[in-house]
Amino acid sequence: MPERKKHTYADRLKYMHMLEDGYTIKHISTHFGIGHSLLTLLWERYQKEGREALSKKKKNTRATVSIKLEAIKDYEEKDLSLVEVMSKYDISESTLFSWLHKYHAGGVEELRKQKPRGRPPGMGRPKKKAVEQMTELERLQKENQELKTELALLKKVRALVEERNARLYGIRH
Repeated sequence: MPERKKHTYADRLKYMHMLEDGYTIKHISTHFGIGHSLLTLLWERYQKEGREALSKKKKNTRATVSIKLEAIKDYEEKDLSLVEVMSKYDISESTLFSWLHKYHAGGVEELRKQKPRGRPPGMGRPKKKAVEQMTELERLQKENQELKTELALLKKVRALVEERNARLYGIRH
Protein backbone atom coordinates (compact mmCIF):
# COMPACT_ATOMS: atom_id res chain seq x y z
CA MET A 1 0.00 0.00 0.00
CA PRO A 2 1.49 3.40 -0.92
CA GLU A 3 2.27 5.81 1.89
CA ARG A 4 -0.29 8.46 2.72
CA LYS A 5 0.21 11.87 1.16
CA LYS A 6 -1.49 15.19 0.56
CA HIS A 7 -3.90 14.85 -2.32
CA THR A 8 -3.96 17.85 -4.62
CA TYR A 9 -7.01 19.14 -6.40
CA ALA A 10 -5.82 17.37 -9.58
CA ASP A 11 -5.44 14.08 -7.67
CA ARG A 12 -8.92 14.37 -6.18
CA LEU A 13 -10.42 15.19 -9.56
CA LYS A 14 -8.68 12.16 -11.06
CA TYR A 15 -10.19 9.95 -8.33
CA MET A 16 -13.67 11.32 -9.06
CA HIS A 17 -13.27 10.57 -12.78
CA MET A 18 -12.08 7.07 -11.93
CA LEU A 19 -15.18 6.57 -9.77
CA GLU A 20 -17.34 7.80 -12.64
CA ASP A 21 -15.57 5.29 -14.90
CA GLY A 22 -16.56 2.45 -12.61
CA TYR A 23 -13.54 1.94 -10.35
CA THR A 24 -14.45 1.11 -6.76
CA ILE A 25 -13.66 3.26 -3.76
CA LYS A 26 -11.69 0.39 -2.27
CA HIS A 27 -9.53 0.07 -5.41
CA ILE A 28 -8.69 3.80 -5.50
CA SER A 29 -8.13 3.91 -1.75
CA THR A 30 -5.66 1.03 -1.85
CA HIS A 31 -3.75 2.10 -4.95
CA PHE A 32 -3.46 5.83 -4.24
CA GLY A 33 -3.21 5.90 -0.43
CA ILE A 34 -6.29 8.01 0.21
CA GLY A 35 -8.44 7.11 3.19
CA HIS A 36 -11.60 5.13 2.41
CA SER A 37 -13.88 7.42 4.41
CA LEU A 38 -12.28 10.60 3.00
CA LEU A 39 -12.75 9.32 -0.53
CA THR A 40 -16.37 8.40 0.19
CA LEU A 41 -16.97 11.86 1.66
CA LEU A 42 -15.37 13.56 -1.36
CA TRP A 43 -17.44 11.43 -3.72
CA GLU A 44 -20.69 12.39 -1.96
CA ARG A 45 -19.77 16.07 -2.04
CA TYR A 46 -18.66 15.84 -5.67
CA GLN A 47 -21.98 14.33 -6.67
CA LYS A 48 -23.90 17.11 -4.88
CA GLU A 49 -21.75 20.17 -5.55
CA GLY A 50 -19.48 19.28 -8.47
CA ARG A 51 -15.81 20.25 -8.81
CA GLU A 52 -16.06 23.05 -6.25
CA ALA A 53 -16.46 20.46 -3.48
CA LEU A 54 -12.95 19.16 -4.16
CA SER A 55 -11.20 22.49 -3.66
CA LYS A 56 -13.12 23.67 -0.60
CA LYS A 57 -10.93 24.49 2.36
CA LYS A 58 -12.27 23.59 5.77
CA LYS A 59 -12.98 26.47 8.07
CA ASN A 60 -10.65 26.42 11.04
CA THR A 61 -13.28 26.82 13.72
CA ARG A 62 -13.75 25.24 17.09
CA ALA A 63 -16.82 23.13 17.66
CA THR A 64 -18.87 23.81 20.75
CA VAL A 65 -19.55 21.09 23.28
CA SER A 66 -23.16 20.81 22.07
CA ILE A 67 -22.02 20.20 18.47
CA LYS A 68 -19.53 17.59 19.66
CA LEU A 69 -22.28 15.84 21.63
CA GLU A 70 -24.68 15.96 18.67
CA ALA A 71 -22.06 14.39 16.41
CA ILE A 72 -21.34 11.65 18.96
CA LYS A 73 -25.06 10.92 19.43
CA ASP A 74 -25.66 10.86 15.67
CA TYR A 75 -22.85 8.36 15.26
CA GLU A 76 -23.63 6.13 18.24
CA GLU A 77 -27.39 6.40 18.85
CA LYS A 78 -28.89 7.38 15.51
CA ASP A 79 -26.55 4.96 13.73
CA LEU A 80 -25.47 7.46 11.09
CA SER A 81 -22.45 6.23 9.15
CA LEU A 82 -19.02 7.71 9.68
CA VAL A 83 -19.18 9.46 6.30
CA GLU A 84 -22.63 10.91 7.04
CA VAL A 85 -21.45 12.38 10.34
CA MET A 86 -18.28 13.72 8.71
CA SER A 87 -20.34 15.35 5.99
CA LYS A 88 -23.03 16.73 8.31
CA TYR A 89 -20.61 18.37 10.75
CA ASP A 90 -17.78 19.02 8.25
CA ILE A 91 -15.21 17.23 10.39
CA SER A 92 -12.52 14.68 9.71
CA GLU A 93 -12.54 11.05 10.75
CA SER A 94 -9.74 11.65 13.26
CA THR A 95 -11.65 14.56 14.82
CA LEU A 96 -14.77 12.45 15.38
CA PHE A 97 -12.79 9.57 16.87
CA SER A 98 -10.90 12.02 19.10
CA TRP A 99 -14.21 13.36 20.41
CA LEU A 100 -15.51 9.82 20.95
CA HIS A 101 -12.38 8.84 22.85
CA LYS A 102 -12.55 11.93 25.08
CA TYR A 103 -16.27 11.45 25.70
CA HIS A 104 -15.87 7.81 26.73
CA ALA A 105 -12.81 8.60 28.85
CA GLY A 106 -14.15 11.57 30.80
CA GLY A 107 -17.65 12.43 29.68
CA VAL A 108 -18.89 15.92 28.84
CA GLU A 109 -16.28 17.55 31.09
CA GLU A 110 -13.50 16.06 29.00
CA LEU A 111 -15.13 17.47 25.85
CA ARG A 112 -15.27 20.93 27.47
CA LYS A 113 -11.52 21.04 27.94
CA GLN A 114 -9.88 22.91 25.12
CA LYS A 115 -6.19 22.93 24.48
CA PRO A 116 -5.00 26.52 24.08
CA ARG A 117 -3.95 27.41 20.56
CA GLY A 118 -0.46 28.38 19.60
CA ARG A 119 2.90 27.98 21.19
CA PRO A 120 2.98 28.09 24.99
CA PRO A 121 4.58 31.20 26.48
CA GLY A 122 8.22 30.88 27.42
CA MET A 123 9.09 28.44 24.66
CA GLY A 124 12.04 29.07 22.42
CA ARG A 125 15.43 30.51 23.07
CA PRO A 126 15.73 33.39 25.48
CA LYS A 127 16.68 36.72 23.93
CA LYS A 128 20.37 37.52 24.18
CA LYS A 129 21.21 40.65 26.09
CA ALA A 130 23.94 43.05 25.09
CA VAL A 131 26.92 43.01 27.44
CA GLU A 132 26.04 46.55 28.58
CA GLN A 133 22.57 45.41 29.68
CA MET A 134 23.81 42.46 31.75
CA THR A 135 24.21 42.57 35.49
CA GLU A 136 27.58 41.66 36.99
CA LEU A 137 26.27 38.20 37.92
CA GLU A 138 25.00 37.56 34.37
CA ARG A 139 28.35 38.68 32.88
CA LEU A 140 30.27 36.36 35.20
CA GLN A 141 27.91 33.44 34.45
CA LYS A 142 28.34 34.02 30.72
CA GLU A 143 32.13 34.18 31.03
CA ASN A 144 32.10 31.04 33.20
CA GLN A 145 30.05 29.16 30.59
CA GLU A 146 32.41 30.27 27.80
CA LEU A 147 35.42 29.12 29.81
CA LYS A 148 33.80 25.74 30.51
CA THR A 149 33.09 25.30 26.79
CA GLU A 150 36.67 26.25 25.88
CA LEU A 151 38.05 23.84 28.49
CA ALA A 152 35.90 20.98 27.18
CA LEU A 153 37.12 21.67 23.64
CA LEU A 154 40.77 21.72 24.75
CA LYS A 155 40.31 18.41 26.57
CA LYS A 156 38.91 16.83 23.41
CA VAL A 157 41.79 18.17 21.32
CA ARG A 158 44.33 16.85 23.84
CA ALA A 159 42.67 13.43 23.84
CA LEU A 160 42.73 13.30 20.03
CA VAL A 161 46.41 14.31 19.91
CA GLU A 162 47.32 11.70 22.52
CA GLU A 163 45.37 9.04 20.62
CA ARG A 164 47.13 9.94 17.36
CA ASN A 165 50.55 9.93 19.04
CA ALA A 166 49.84 6.53 20.62
CA ARG A 167 48.88 5.14 17.22
CA LEU A 168 52.01 6.56 15.58
CA TYR A 169 54.19 5.39 18.47
CA GLY A 170 52.68 1.91 18.31
CA ILE A 171 53.22 1.68 14.53
CA ARG A 172 56.89 2.71 14.60
CA HIS A 173 57.92 0.17 17.24
